[in-house]
Amino acid sequence: YCDFSGYSDIAIGAAQVMGIRLMDNFNRPYAARSVSEFWKRWHISLSSWFRDYLYIPLGGNRKGRSWWIANILIVFVVSGLWHGAAWKYAIWGGLHGGYLIVGNISRTSRESIARRMHLANHSRVREAIQIGLTFHLVLIAWIFFRASSAHDAFYILQRLVDGSLISEHAVFRTLFTSDVLGCIALIGILELVHWLERHKDMRHQLRAKPAIIRWAYYYALVILLLNFGMFTNPSQFIYFQF
Repeated sequence: YCDFSGYSDIAIGAAQVMGIRLMDNFNRPYAARSVSEFWKRWHISLSSWFRDYLYIPLGGNRKGRSWWIANILIVFVVSGLWHGAAWKYAIWGGLHGGYLIVGNISRTSRESIARRMHLANHSRVREAIQIGLTFHLVLIAWIFFRASSAHDAFYILQRLVDGSLISEHAVFRTLFTSDVLGCIALIGILELVHWLERHKDMRHQLRAKPAIIRWAYYYALVILLLNFGMFTNPSQFIYFQF
C-alpha cells in the first residue's frame, strides 16, 4: 500500500508542478468497512475505468441478480488478469468478486445478526469489527497477488492455518526489532495525517500557519527523507512491473 500509494502521490505531485491536476488514487483503503467500500478507496483510477468501460457496458446490475453476479466475476477476474496472465492473478480477482457477491447476498442476514448482538446501538464497535474483517479478507487475497505462483499461495495459506509458518519464522520475536517498531511508528504518522485530512487538506492547513511553522514542517520532511530514504540500490516500485 505504501509503495503504490507513495508512487501515486509522487505522480500527482509531479503533475501539479506542471499545472496538471490528477485524480486521487487512494483514500485510506484499509479503513474500509466492506470490500465494496475498499474498491472505492483502492486504486481508484483503475477501478473507475473497469466500472465505466467493462462493468456498465456488460449491463451492471440492470439485468437481474444472476447477470449481476456474472458481471462482477467477469470484471474482477479480468482485472486480475490485467496484472498478468497467471492463475494467481485470476484467483486474486475472483476472490474479490466472490467477496462482493457474498457481501451483497448476506446483507440482510448480517443486519439481523447485528441487531441480535445489539451492535446497532454500538456503532463504533460494529465499525471496528467491519474494518477488521475487511482488512483480513483483503490480506488473504494479497497472498495470491504477491506469491510467486498459485501453488505457493496455497502452500502459505496451509502453513498459516496449521500454525507452522508462525513458529518457523519466529514472527513474535521479530515484531520487537528496531526496524519493525520504526515502520510501525511511521505507519502511525501516515495514518494520523490521513485522519487529519478527512476534514481539511493538510496543504491548505499548512498555508494558513505562520512561516516559522511551515518551514519547520518542510525541514522535518527533509530530515525524514535523509534518514529513511533509499539512496543506494533503491528497489523498483512494485507496481512498475504492471
